Amino acid sequence: MRNQSTKEQYVQHAWNATAKAEQLARDAERAARNEDFRHKVEPLAAAGRLWAEVAQSYTSIAAVLPEPLPELPTGGTEY
Repeated sequence: MRNQSTKEQYVQHAWNATAKAEQLARDAERAARNEDFRHKVEPLAAAGRLWAEVAQSYTSIAAVLPEPLPELPTGGTEY
């Protein structure tokens, strides 16, 4: 199994942050539908927005990183 490139790692971080933002948005929506939990809507939405910004940051970083170079053959060469 090969190691992920730095670019792939940033893309994975972006996906993870996007998933977190989505979950917080769902939690905020659920809280908004229940009178007893409406006080949680604003903090949940704010946290979701921050995670969305984190995802955008990771995406921006990944976009400017170069693609990894192909691995070179490791066989010995005779001169």
